[in-house]
Amino acid sequence: MTTTPTATPPRTKNQPRRSSRLNWTVMTLLSLAVAGYFVGQYATGSLQSLSARHVGLANNYAHRPLPVQIAFYTHIVSAGLALAIGPFQFVRALRRRRPGLHRWVGRLYLASIGFAATAGFVMSFFSTTGMVGFFGFGSLAVLWAWTSYRGYRAIRERDIPSHRAWMIRSFALTFAAPTLRLWQGLLIGAQVLSGSHADGQQMFANANAAVPFLCWLPNIVVAELMIRRRNLPGLRFSPSPGQRRTAPAPEASA
Repeated sequence: MTTTPTATPPRTKNQPRRSSRLNWTVMTLLSLAVAGYFVGQYATGSLQSLSARHVGLANNYAHRPLPVQIAFYTHIVSAGLALAIGPFQFVRALRRRRPGLHRWVGRLYLASIGFAATAGFVMSFFSTTGMVGFFGFGSLAVLWAWTSYRGYRAIRERDIPSHRAWMIRSFALTFAAPTLRLWQGLLIGAQVLSGSHADGQQMFANANAAVPFLCWLPNIVVAELMIRRRNLPGLRFSPSPGQRRTAPAPEASA
């Protein structure tokens, strides 16, 4: 008895949408969870009391000068806000039905990043991972501010495709907060599975040495793939052929 092979049903238009909704839901839940935990853990006491309990980064900033502590709290609050509201900028229904609300949420998002990136750059000078932290987190702060500014400039010029592309890049860097913690867990787990004899504190230090770059570089790669998939303008480091053709010819010297 022979069986007839069953043809694979064609992929419907709804399948990509369901996949996008699932990805957005996971991203949003992670963002809200990390934002809530990120801000909440430092709202339970002073840096000195939190340092005594070894909460987060409190031990590193409890005895820093006041301006550095202000930068620390500014980064915690503003980055947490950007992370919490960022995913809702990508809700198509919100953009179409409530464009005014979309614009105001966008302004709040960009303002939050302005404060968070500036404070984050200051904090990079005091990173627990030394020069790697300074270059990794410092680069993240600069690129975070730059991509967000480019997104703002694009929408001011009514260039919606470029605005969408730059905001994808911006949120990819905002999402470094969740990916940092995911990488920490994966790297600590890898050490445990490999049979490392290091104690928990050393395993955490080993994992932390890699995350200043690892928390955001893969995010940018994924962002560029998403931008290409959506046929949005990609990064260009030289003028396009059209720009070269329309560039004014230099005036002949007398």
